[in-house]
Amino acid sequence: MALETARLKLQLLRLADAEALFEILGSTADRRYTFSLSDVRDCRRHIAGHECQRRKVGYGPWVIVEKASQKLVGFGGVYDDPFDPGWGPEVGYHFARSAWGRGYATELTRCAARFAHETLKLRTVRAFAHPENKASQAVLRKSGFKLQRQVPGMERLLFAHSTD
Repeated sequence: MALETARLKLQLLRLADAEALFEILGSTADRRYTFSLSDVRDCRRHIAGHECQRRKVGYGPWVIVEKASQKLVGFGGVYDDPFDPGWGPEVGYHFARSAWGRGYATELTRCAARFAHETLKLRTVRAFAHPENKASQAVLRKSGFKLQRQVPGMERLLFAHSTD
C-alpha cells in the first residue's frame, strides 16, 4: 500500500532501494542517536527483515520519496520492529541529512499515527527518542505523542500516541 502526504510519497520497501537507503541508514555521523548499517548487504537484510515482518503483522515501514524531486529521502512509518521485538507497533523515521529541518519527520509521523489508528485500528502506537535528540522529541510532541518514561538500559525515551 502506498500513501501520500502533502509533500511525500510513502512506498513499499524493495530490495532495489538498498543502495539509496544505505546512503541514509549507513551514515554513522548522521545517526549518532540510533543504529547505522555496515554495508549495502546489511541494508538488504534490514529491508528483508522488515518485509518478512510486514507479511506476518500486515504493516511495515515505507521508503519516503520527496514528491518535488522524486528522490528517496527517508525510511519510516508504522512497524513492529523485527530487530528489537516486544514493543509492539511503533512509529519511527530516518531521513537523509538533506531532508532535515523541512518538517518531513512531523509530516510522516502524523500520517503514520493516523494510519495506525484509522486503517490498522490500533488504539496505541509507540515511538522512541534518544534523550539528547531534542529534534525527534519535538517531532513526536508536535505529532501528539506523549512522553511515557525513560527505558532503562536502552538510552531511549518511550512516547505513546493513543486514541483514548
